[in-house]
Amino acid sequence: MNSANTSAVPTEAALSDRLGEPGVILRVSQCDQPTAQSYTGSASLELAAPIREDTVFNIGSVAKQITAYLCIRAARDRLLTLDRPVGDVLPQFRVPGVTIGDLIQHQGGVRDAESLLSLAGFRELDHYTADDLLQLAYRQRHRAVGPGCFLYSNTGYLLLAEALKHAYSTGLHEIANRHIFTPLGMTSARFKTDPREVIPGAAASYGALAGRWQHQQRPVTLPGPGSLWCTAADLDRWLAHLWREWRRWADDALPFARHLGYQPSDHAPFTYGAGLYADPRPGRTAVFHYGHEQGFSAAAHLTSSGLRVICLSNNAEIAGDHMATAALVDLAHDPNIDVSVLLSRGVGSRPAPARQHPGRVDAEEQHTILGTYASDEVPGTLRLSRSASSLYLWRRGTLDRLTSVGSATYAGDGYTLTLPTPLAERREPIPDNFILDLVRAPRLRYGRRSG
Repeated sequence: MNSANTSAVPTEAALSDRLGEPGVILRVSQCDQPTAQSYTGSASLELAAPIREDTVFNIGSVAKQITAYLCIRAARDRLLTLDRPVGDVLPQFRVPGVTIGDLIQHQGGVRDAESLLSLAGFRELDHYTADDLLQLAYRQRHRAVGPGCFLYSNTGYLLLAEALKHAYSTGLHEIANRHIFTPLGMTSARFKTDPREVIPGAAASYGALAGRWQHQQRPVTLPGPGSLWCTAADLDRWLAHLWREWRRWADDALPFARHLGYQPSDHAPFTYGAGLYADPRPGRTAVFHYGHEQGFSAAAHLTSSGLRVICLSNNAEIAGDHMATAALVDLAHDPNIDVSVLLSRGVGSRPAPARQHPGRVDAEEQHTILGTYASDEVPGTLRLSRSASSLYLWRRGTLDRLTSVGSATYAGDGYTLTLPTPLAERREPIPDNFILDLVRAPRLRYGRRSG
């Protein structure tokens, strides 16, 4: 593997008027032109430390392309087989017929275990490990969606990290460092495996609450699907390598397509392949991935012409994917636009703050408990209750008021609940079971416990 070409001297512009808030870095690299980047805001509000070129960010799910590439490389070196059932490599995994390639493409039907934590009693700041999530994955017996169907799953990439560990007899960071980070000169890149680990030069992430800034980090690291820290410059070195690999195989419409094809994803018309979303439309051919993890956001975008756009943010109010998308639109109209102008425009574009779900209520009303329910695939129990004309689901010591969206279907905070038959308006039958569908963990069957 050849090192990335770093001979071009970056053209930098720093916006220094926003040091009282967390910020963002935007980097644009075009073929045969000097790299340009601009940054603003603080890496640490406590220390009044500004974001600089060497500030290290958590790039979240952008890491998936690294994990996927390592799997493809392991297959090329005959250490893994992409069409091999996962259970052959990880015997604790018991969903039949799911292959390594299925996990890479999010077609394994594996429920996202982090989505299940609230059902299992975990709260936002509770400590949990990658192994805790793997144990939830090992409880699953069946695909949550059918073969060939896309279900985005961070847990699938945790399983891939475990498969790589089995193939190489060492941890994911050591594998990535040996085969990617060191050869490409990505000296800042590190898969964080312990929340107590110190990352030199790392930014902290912040979100706004009632006019004040709050830390967003949690005591959790999930190497494989995320938890990769690096600078914008080092991420650019990876994208430059990815483009060289893409060009190397002229017959491949998209990177690594000869090893693993691209399939329909959850965002049409985009497809998904080796840890990368792809826009296959003529004249727009590109691959990309976004990451959102603990207040950080990241975007890495590579076009077939070699244009690379990277945006990393430690401000939960500034989404790196939104800024990168806006920058690509502006660059299409004016390829010579100054990157500091792109950054200034993007910083002024903030997503609307998330609103509290209207169904969340206090437990002060008089409730009639309908039953306590459990699932074989998630630890812990849930309760259903009625109060007046409303149905409620109890979880995590709180309760959600459910909104009727069908004769037997109700919407809660990030999920839907479907009863086997509609509840009568006057007489209140006790449901024996229900189906809970979370966004990334569908088709959980809960049955009523006796007693």
